[in-house]
Amino acid sequence: MTNQTEISYGTFEASQRRSNELEKDLQKNPKNHILLTGDRPTGSLHVGHLFGSVKNRVRLQQLGVETFVVIADYQVLTDRDTFDSISQNVAELTLDYLACGLDPESGLTHIFPHSHVPELNQLLIPFLTLVTNAELDRNPTVKEEIIASGQKKINAGMYTYPVHQAADILFCKTTVVPVGKDQLPHIELTRTIARRFNQHYASGKAIFREPEALLSEAPVILGLDGIQKMSKSRNNTIMLKATSDETSSLIKKAKTDSERMITYDPSSRPEVSNLLLLASLASNEPPEKIAESIGDGGSGKLKQIVTERINDYLMPIRKRRNELASNMDYVKSVLRKGISHARSTAEKTLSEVRSAMNMEI
Repeated sequence: MTNQTEISYGTFEASQRRSNELEKDLQKNPKNHILLTGDRPTGSLHVGHLFGSVKNRVRLQQLGVETFVVIADYQVLTDRDTFDSISQNVAELTLDYLACGLDPESGLTHIFPHSHVPELNQLLIPFLTLVTNAELDRNPTVKEEIIASGQKKINAGMYTYPVHQAADILFCKTTVVPVGKDQLPHIELTRTIARRFNQHYASGKAIFREPEALLSEAPVILGLDGIQKMSKSRNNTIMLKATSDETSSLIKKAKTDSERMITYDPSSRPEVSNLLLLASLASNEPPEKIAESIGDGGSGKLKQIVTERINDYLMPIRKRRNELASNMDYVKSVLRKGISHARSTAEKTLSEVRSAMNMEI
């Protein structure tokens, strides 16, 4: 690789400004954009996923933005040994996506598992030539995820998966990637790879566009323990597929505090405030107003309100999910259709890459 300027991760403020401008353009010119998003297949989704990301994906789809949803089944191998359940988890994820409103029938949304698009994976090798080991080692998000994984032996896939993510993003000429603040380093690495490819292999021709991060406005949703972010690994979730009775039982066990008067104060009363936030997200009523209506009703009244609003919100999603689960042939057809579209898109991009790199025959 020729000498390149080191990756600059910039400032959060600059990323926020670009995100705000991007949101305005998405509203005005949705057809000018392509969105890439996705999840690792570690099981079914919970309400944290729904309010934190999936709801926004549905909103962007409804605006008219073409959306690629990658189920990152290769990436899940980097920090856990769950290959025996990947196929089932892919099906569970797809059920949740469809139940929440991601709609392949619109012609705008394409859902596919990463491992079934070999043309996409072929981008990994040229992309790896455009970054250094030192740059991968300095990626702050990778450092954090290595610590979180608790692994004593770190496989090479953990270091290189940000480059694999870059291939996910760039193969379909993505312009928009919805992310949280913690994922900004991955987006900047992707932008750098796109820029370096264009400069080094394509003589400045814009084979790849530099995608922008669309920063999520969704608040961090804590688990029912009121301490940590909602996560299946922490056993503090409400799964989308849970029954109304299971949801009620889980919320009854949620941690609160000893004060009877209910107030919304995230800094001083995180457990109570998180439950109020869940009720707010499920009803579009401000958490302060919900707290005022409960008054001195205590945690019992609070949990009753949260249970009712969550169950009301999830009722049509659960109904749709149950219907889809009884027709897995349709679910598989959605994935096959998504794979076909992703492969066709990736083939076109790979052809441009081969041409730029003088690899045509």
